[in-house]
Amino acid sequence: MTDPRRPPEVDRAAASRRAVAARRERANLKKDVAMRVITPQELLRRALSDPASPAGAMRITEFLTSIPAIGEGKRDSILSELAISPVKRLGGLGARQRVDLRAYLDMRWPESQPRGGRSRLVVLAGPTAVGKGTVAAHIKEHHPEIHLSVSATTRPPRPGEVDGEHYYFVDDAEFDRLIAEGELLEHATVHNAHRYGTPRGPIERVLADGRTALLEIDLQGARQVRAAEPSATLVFLLPPSWDELVQRLVGRGTEGDEERARRLRTAKTELASQAEFDFRVVNDDVARAADEVARLAH
Repeated sequence: MTDPRRPPEVDRAAASRRAVAARRERANLKKDVAMRVITPQELLRRALSDPASPAGAMRITEFLTSIPAIGEGKRDSILSELAISPVKRLGGLGARQRVDLRAYLDMRWPESQPRGGRSRLVVLAGPTAVGKGTVAAHIKEHHPEIHLSVSATTRPPRPGEVDGEHYYFVDDAEFDRLIAEGELLEHATVHNAHRYGTPRGPIERVLADGRTALLEIDLQGARQVRAAEPSATLVFLLPPSWDELVQRLVGRGTEGDEERARRLRTAKTELASQAEFDFRVVNDDVARAADEVARLAH
């Protein structure tokens, strides 16, 4: 005889699947914070906007220990300092606790703050395999008013790449000459392998004509541009999640296992630099991300 107090078997199975999915999503969110794909503040915003979501259901203890450099001891001292119970969930924080936690996060891990005004010199950077080139190509095709800079590089062409269109492919001697004669706005060695640089002349001509120039470069280059042209607008392209970034790198199939591992280590370091940028754009859809970058470039 069926116990009327027990839910039907099918309901229990569905509830179990939902619970497993929610735990998996919370685990992915914690990984994204740990890998700096999203900031702690962004996860807190998601939790407070929807307390019933996996983010909202995350315990404060899980949240804090997902942040790099916070272990259990540091976690407990933070909870004591902010007078937050360890059994609290993010979505259930009180009004004062929300304010105090956000202030604590902002003081120790400040998010980037857009500066006033926009520059016609725009830099697009981000971690390896995030899709910078694909987004930049979409902008070039659909926003012809924006000039996409062509970089010089010492690496060999990949299948389908055309010299002068995708890159200027040069040897080390020519790259040395470009540096020596001041013909590069920025240059860097990427992944301890090949050198990349932005020819200065075409950029200066575009800006002199009152047009917008977009540079799709790496983190080192972005820092050099900011140092040389402090008014430049810096945009950081983010993956939707760490797992998605890994899948994109593996799916690209252009690197071996050792190279992929090195690039993933580099990506973790690059993601940690996003606070240096004026704007952050998530590349969850190429067309949408490209349009958002284009709007920032106007």
